[in-house]
Amino acid sequence: MKKVYMSFSTDIIHGGHINIIREAAKLGELTIGVLTDQVVASYKRFPLLSAKERMEIVRNIVGVSHVVEQDTLSYEKNLRQLKPDYLVHGDDWQTGFQTSVREEAIQVLREWSGELREYPYSRNSEFEALEQHARSQLSIPDIRRGRLKKLLGIKPLITAIEAHSGLTGLLAEEVKVLKNGVVSQFDAMWISSLCDSTAKGKPDIELVDMTSRIRTIDDIMEVTTKPIIFDGDTGGQIEHFVYLVRTLERIGVSAVIIEDKVGLKKNSLFGTEVEQEQDSIEHFCEKLSAGKCATKTKDMMLIARIESFNLDKPLEDALERAFAYIEAGADGIMIHSRRQQSDEVFAFCKAFREKDTDTPLVVVPSTFNSVPEEEFAQHGINVVIYANQLTRSAFPAMRKTAELILTHHRAKEADEQMCMPIREILTLIPEA
Repeated sequence: MKKVYMSFSTDIIHGGHINIIREAAKLGELTIGVLTDQVVASYKRFPLLSAKERMEIVRNIVGVSHVVEQDTLSYEKNLRQLKPDYLVHGDDWQTGFQTSVREEAIQVLREWSGELREYPYSRNSEFEALEQHARSQLSIPDIRRGRLKKLLGIKPLITAIEAHSGLTGLLAEEVKVLKNGVVSQFDAMWISSLCDSTAKGKPDIELVDMTSRIRTIDDIMEVTTKPIIFDGDTGGQIEHFVYLVRTLERIGVSAVIIEDKVGLKKNSLFGTEVEQEQDSIEHFCEKLSAGKCATKTKDMMLIARIESFNLDKPLEDALERAFAYIEAGADGIMIHSRRQQSDEVFAFCKAFREKDTDTPLVVVPSTFNSVPEEEFAQHGINVVIYANQLTRSAFPAMRKTAELILTHHRAKEADEQMCMPIREILTLIPEA
């Protein structure tokens, strides 16, 4: 009997899937590879059902003989192991970011004269409505909130990028890059006080009140599904922080990061150039404990940001604080540094991981931006936040556009050099 292979990532089985499985089974003994949670989360929406659950569903479909795990978007590994006579797929991958995956599969099949059989992709309004319903489920606060912890459980490294509006949230949600057979996208969004203030033309001194900042979260949540990490600055007074935690948890935020400083906020990258005071370990632990007691679920994470290096304090001070903060209830540690080299951050990670192998470590590499993500992962870091790049790139582009219009007294040059077609923007924004 001929051997047939297909791959599935979906957690919603509809008539279109059943039809292509039926056609594939006619060709021979059908094996279906189910993409792992990590792979699915890397290139499309987070799966509502785990890989184990999805494998069990597929295993019980008539016509399916075997079910295996597929741990890469590339088909190469499973094709070489199984050497099927036929690879079956919908024709939707003839265009878009999976075209290179398709070409690689064709090349591999040629090694044993295997054949790719493609069938028309099922485009049905009812099927699309099912997918939209699944995406809407992911935006529900109780479901969205826990997704950060789930991602930490299935991926060695999570990346987040700042968002300060619904449009930047859509960019964080939708942008994908395929390179060397691997699809990359951002896992989460960072709601930065700096970027939120800048978007409103305000200084970054905690001038924008929490009511306004929560409105920004609401704008982003309305059009996205990915988990949100909130920049809570110092957290304010303990009584205020407790209220903030309850509010963020209720609306579906996955984590809040607060820094161990007191007094009027000054950006950490100024270091000792401006007057900044670090909170006492005892008082900051009291704040963390109060915040943790205020949570109602196990999903909401409190992450303590340590400012020791920014204030030229030694490694020992940062480590002492880290272990004390975890004891007080912190679910993660963010270690920050204003230096352009990552040495002190990596020294902290090494010493920290010798005693604690589980607590998530977070970095914001605004200054040591030449370090690749895999190097962060090698040092035991779990979350990398790109904290302000969208804001910093948008401003020079907008200024250049304004200058071109003023220079030429018309919009033609600005449209040609700086502006994307309005149609592309409209396709990015969902109608419902």
